[in-house]
Amino acid sequence: MCGIVGIFNIKEQTPELRQKALGMSRKIRHRGPDWSGIYSGTTAILCHERLSIVDPESGKQPLFSPDKKQVLAVNGEIYNHQDLRADKDVSADYDYQTGSDCEVILALYRQWKNAGADPAKLTPLIERLSGIFAFALYDADNDSFLIARDPIGVIPLYIGYDPDGRVYVASELKALEGQCDHYEPFLPGHYYWSGDPGMKRYYKRDWMDNKTRTESDLSYGQAVEEIRQSLMGAVRRQLMSDVPYGVLLSGGLDSSVISAIAERYADKRIEDGSVTKAWWPRLHSFAVGLKGAPDLAKAKLVADHIGTVHHEINYTIQEGLDAIRDVIYFIETYDVTTVRASTPMYLLARVIKSMGIKMVLSGEGADEIFGGYLYFHKAPTAEEFHKETVRKLSKLYMYDCLRANKSLAAWGVEGRVPFLDKEFLDVAMSMPPKYKMCPGKTIEKKVVRDAFSDMLPEAVAWRQKEQFSDGVGYSWIDTLKQITASAVSDEQMAHAAERFPINPPRNKEEYYYRSIFAEHFPSDSAARSVPSVPSVACSTAEALAWDEAFKNMNEPSGRAVKDVHE
Repeated sequence: MCGIVGIFNIKEQTPELRQKALGMSRKIRHRGPDWSGIYSGTTAILCHERLSIVDPESGKQPLFSPDKKQVLAVNGEIYNHQDLRADKDVSADYDYQTGSDCEVILALYRQWKNAGADPAKLTPLIERLSGIFAFALYDADNDSFLIARDPIGVIPLYIGYDPDGRVYVASELKALEGQCDHYEPFLPGHYYWSGDPGMKRYYKRDWMDNKTRTESDLSYGQAVEEIRQSLMGAVRRQLMSDVPYGVLLSGGLDSSVISAIAERYADKRIEDGSVTKAWWPRLHSFAVGLKGAPDLAKAKLVADHIGTVHHEINYTIQEGLDAIRDVIYFIETYDVTTVRASTPMYLLARVIKSMGIKMVLSGEGADEIFGGYLYFHKAPTAEEFHKETVRKLSKLYMYDCLRANKSLAAWGVEGRVPFLDKEFLDVAMSMPPKYKMCPGKTIEKKVVRDAFSDMLPEAVAWRQKEQFSDGVGYSWIDTLKQITASAVSDEQMAHAAERFPINPPRNKEEYYYRSIFAEHFPSDSAARSVPSVPSVACSTAEALAWDEAFKNMNEPSGRAVKDVHE
């Protein structure tokens, strides 16, 4: 995982502005501790903090086209870069300077520009990228710039503006805080091109408009097989790495499936279309929790079953409480469920980094795609079920993607999420929604369980959903509630809307986190960058209408769905 900073539309370049950009980049150096780079041109500055995963030797950034006229800074991975390099249309007029997977963005841009730079063809250009990314590209030839973010928002990105007309971009909001008048999250699946300023959507799918396959198009058995084959392909693509990697194994279904698939391919790597042995000997798996947490025993069971080198990391409640202030600084949110889940993940990432592992695969995204949260049992119809999965996916960049990326990046570890692979999403989100539903006591994510039950211990393959912040130990959440209830007075809550007019806290736990957040990030832009809506068991606000019992509730724990949670 890397960090990028960019300043564009500079009217007068000065040494002070260059130092300002370097200072902004320094604030996100935790994301890329391996190397720092800067380009300072007439009207643009690009900074890059590098975490080297692919091509550690020659892939330092910013990257330059052969004639040095195009400059690129990228945070992310382009999984299909070898295919794009082999495409004669893409690479005909481009002489690659490095082995970096990201350099194909320059080749694609050059192809688009040579073909006439038609704005209508920017969408197919970016659509050709399969990966997770946020990039900023400056073209000195015509003084233009292009910024884009991956379809779901796995990689964080923020955009800002100042009174002098300059446009800023950065991987984390801490780099922009205090540097420009206004900033906001850069929307996933969008690009910004200076030739036609404004945010433009490039990622569009029929399933976003509730157009899916029907049961006559696809049988349940066929759906199971498609899920199996496409997810295995996604994991295999995302094992692209020139450094040792591992897997996050919570003991829940999603991380166990990813770990089991990764173990099948971990002793091999794909290089130039051929399969060769990997140069690290074993796949390591990592689980975190309080002593005796529900997740830990199941994680060990899976690790023994699939054969990983397993590491169980225990933390104490006090260690978690001591870390919260730092956690909020790094994850840049005051959302309750995100803070709860980020804290153990943040502590785990430090251990992973200490063992020399720089990339891990994780199971984020499955609950959003397949309706895995326990409140999905209440979905009234297949159509409403599907609409909620689309809503959940559209908001992931503010929740689980943010948590997974920033909790790991705080210690210079990259997280990859095969369930959110673009090609896999096309398969999973287009299948008939009825195959995903879990009415009554029907177990959630059954289609995934049927697809991979042969790879997992039965006790895990058919284990009920536990949200991560619950699974690391129920006493973690219970203690957080107690501590924050004592720390925030009734008087403070009564005046919460006066102190925090933007998204006023609705309970004492949120007030507590919000107070820490405001110390780190006092601007209105920072406050508005965080979502604040009522939720039950991680639902959207719209899904609260599914059950009378959800009215007037605001509790993100899965235990809130009392007649389903066991």
